[in-house]
Amino acid sequence: MAVNPILKAHGIPDCDALAAELADPEARTLSDETVEALLNNETYFFRDHDAFSDLPRVLEAIAANRRGKTLRIWSAGCSTGQEIYSIAMQLRDNEAQWRGWSIDLLGTDVSQSAIDRARRADFSQFEIQRGLATGHMLRWFENVDGRWQAREKLRNMARFRRHNVLETPPPGRFDLILCRNVMLYFPGTNRARALANLAGALAPDGALMLGAGETVLGYSDRFEILPGVRSLYRLAAAEPRQILRVAAAGS
Repeated sequence: MAVNPILKAHGIPDCDALAAELADPEARTLSDETVEALLNNETYFFRDHDAFSDLPRVLEAIAANRRGKTLRIWSAGCSTGQEIYSIAMQLRDNEAQWRGWSIDLLGTDVSQSAIDRARRADFSQFEIQRGLATGHMLRWFENVDGRWQAREKLRNMARFRRHNVLETPPPGRFDLILCRNVMLYFPGTNRARALANLAGALAPDGALMLGAGETVLGYSDRFEILPGVRSLYRLAAAEPRQILRVAAAGS
């Protein structure tokens, strides 16, 4: 059982006793340790190829509505950073298109250890090979003592902070929010709460991307599916001029 080391370290007899301890708001350290033990932090570069193949035209559609050249992207539940660095590489692949733009890439996760690793952008041989093409690996990573670290130019594109999607969102509005394979682990009430927070953080003509097995149906009426794009949602009942539309692939 994942929490067995915690039970042993703190002299707690069983899970019922652990739950009682966690009810104490002062048990912050114990709470953090329990969260870390229960998270699986499963992630890899360019996870879900179809979703990432859609992102360039989604971002192009969002940018078309921007008077100022600013773009804000939030990866909620970013784990150790592979998702946010995948987006950074896509933007670098289309550098001419985004020249002159101010792009803010924010990654958040409830796990402090995951955030620390994301900031270091330091990956094992196994991690670097999961989803990452050889060209991207050689261009954007360097081998340091048997591990692979993102080059400074890529690391500097992203910032990270600890955050729980059930809490008040980071300040400001985001043009694209990715919250993929996070709500699968939530009960229904927490899914509704998380979606309400994400809706409040999304720009009127922005987009929310969920995981392939996730949906807003039954949990929120603030989103509607974005036609022609996988796992992507826009805010419902927006003004006509604020409704995000994305051209079909190949058009």
